[in-house]
Amino acid sequence: MLKHKRSIAILMLFVMAVVMLTGCTPNQQQYKINHENPSLWQKFLVIPMSELLDWFKMLLGNYGWSILVVTFLVRLIVFPLTWKQQQSSKAMQELQPHIVKIREKYKNNQQKLQEETMKLFQKHNINPMAGCFPMLIQIPILFAFYQAIMGNEHIFTSDFLYLELGQPDPYYILPLLAAFTTYLQFIATGAADNPQTKVMLWIMPIMIFLLAYQFPSALSLYWVYGNIFTILQYLIFFNKKKVKGNVSEGTAR
Repeated sequence: MLKHKRSIAILMLFVMAVVMLTGCTPNQQQYKINHENPSLWQKFLVIPMSELLDWFKMLLGNYGWSILVVTFLVRLIVFPLTWKQQQSSKAMQELQPHIVKIREKYKNNQQKLQEETMKLFQKHNINPMAGCFPMLIQIPILFAFYQAIMGNEHIFTSDFLYLELGQPDPYYILPLLAAFTTYLQFIATGAADNPQTKVMLWIMPIMIFLLAYQFPSALSLYWVYGNIFTILQYLIFFNKKKVKGNVSEGTAR
C-alpha cells in the first residue's frame, strides 16, 4: 500500500515538473505544427485537436467558445473513466475502517500489511490504482492541447474577452479561477474526505495557479472549463445525497 502511495506521488510530481518545464518559456516556433511531414504525435493528436478548434471557431466566431466546446467533448469522452474512478473512490472509502484495522494489526510487519491489504482489495474486487487512470488519459490530451495552441498561429494571436489567448493572463484572474475551481472540484468529488487524497486539496490548487500563471490563457481557459464540467458532472451524476439515500434505504431493508 505504501509503495502504491509513493508511486502515485512520484508520478504526479513528475508530471507537474514536466508541465512546468514546458510552460516556463513559451515559444511558438518550438511547437510549430509540421503539416507536410508530421510526427505520429502531431498526426493523431495535435493536428486533429488544432483542426477541431479551428472548425468550432468558424462555427462560433471565437476561439474562447471553441475551447469551451472542445473541453466538453473531451470530458464527454473520458466520462466512462470518470464514472469508474468515482465508483472506485466510493469503494475505497467504504473499506477505510478495514484498512485502518489491518494497519494497526500489522504496523510492525510491512510485508504482511501489504499482503493483507491486497487480499482485502482482491476480495472486494477493487483496483487501488483505478483512480489514476482518468488523470493518465488526460495527460496526453492536455499536452496535445497545449501544442495545438502554441503551434496554431490563429489561436496564439486571438482574443477572448480581455484575454490574449496566446499569452498568460496579465491580471491573474484566470490563474485564480483555475486554482479556485480545482479546489471546488476536490470538494465536490469528495476527494477531500479521502485520507489518501486530502493533502492534495491544498497542494493542487497552488500548483495549478503556478502553472496557469505562466501558461497561455487558452490552456488555462481549458483547465477552468474542465474543472467546471467535472464539478457539474459530480453534482448531477454522483450527488452525495443520492448516495446517502441509497445507503439509508439499504440499511432499512
